[in-house]
Amino acid sequence: MSNSAARPKAGSSQPYEMTSLKRKRGVFQKDLQHMMYGFGDDTNPLPETVALVEDIVVEYVTDLAHKAQDIGSNRGKLTVEDFLYQIRKHFPKLNRCRELLSMQEEVKQAKKAFEMDVEKLASSDMRNKIFDRCTGQLILMLRRTIKETEKY
Repeated sequence: MSNSAARPKAGSSQPYEMTSLKRKRGVFQKDLQHMMYGFGDDTNPLPETVALVEDIVVEYVTDLAHKAQDIGSNRGKLTVEDFLYQIRKHFPKLNRCRELLSMQEEVKQAKKAFEMDVEKLASSDMRNKIFDRCTGQLILMLRRTIKETEKY
């Protein structure tokens, strides 16, 4: 299907006008080249092949988004669950999406914990304790270095 062709809207007879969606071509070109190489293609796949894969990917994602929007329009907003509902019958995609969402949550929690640790370190009491500890260690290292140089 070309980009200028109209696609039927999921769940209705109204077509989506793709002519109104003038998208910039080649946006995903580098990423797709790397993905294609990862899946066994040549290091530098043909530009026509990359363009075709990009068209297919954009068409799929656009269609998925429109279908999810149709479901979400009943509630007035689009959610992650709307997308998961669309891929519910394709278990590998569904499981991978759930895995990525879980990892995203883990990363959020780790960042939050890291920020809390940084805030604790930034407090003046902790800063003073760390400074005292580092200063003491630095003095010990200097004494050892002086003793070692005196041997020579």
